[in-house]
Amino acid sequence: MQNLDLDFRRRRPAAPGARWAILVLALAFTAHLGVSYYGVRKAIAQNDERLTEARRSMDGATRAALASPAPSADEVQLARDTIQRLAMPWDKLFQALESTASDKVALLAIEPEPKSGTVLISGEATDYRAVLDYVSQLGQAENLDHPHLVRHERHQDDPQQPVAFSIAASWSKAK
Repeated sequence: MQNLDLDFRRRRPAAPGARWAILVLALAFTAHLGVSYYGVRKAIAQNDERLTEARRSMDGATRAALASPAPSADEVQLARDTIQRLAMPWDKLFQALESTASDKVALLAIEPEPKSGTVLISGEATDYRAVLDYVSQLGQAENLDHPHLVRHERHQDDPQQPVAFSIAASWSKAK
């Protein structure tokens, strides 16, 4: 029988070229990273320089020319209407509507007209009597003057047949 010569401690050399290949790849990656970093820093510096020059060269007249153009007459009127709507006494209107709340009436729309100081209230009620009661309650509410029924219509196609209505009232003056 032959002796087996087993040497478990002997090391086999790893691929000798692999170490050098990894080192070359790492150096190439580092060089590429450095070149990219330098290019980005140079581009940032150039952009900063151009921005500074543009700011310096822009005088007051140029800045004014770049500003938004003057608004048209329609835009001015629309802004005035918006300001007038915002300046209306909304709290008084909502207090009046909340004080007359009813479980038989559902309000669907509130359309104020600031120029005339009126408001158009649209809604639905369970029946015509509920609409009349609501108009009467609005007449007694503070901050609303002269409420009157402008339109009413029974919805025949709905099984509950609610009454749709519109009420106009003055709102700008408190009682």
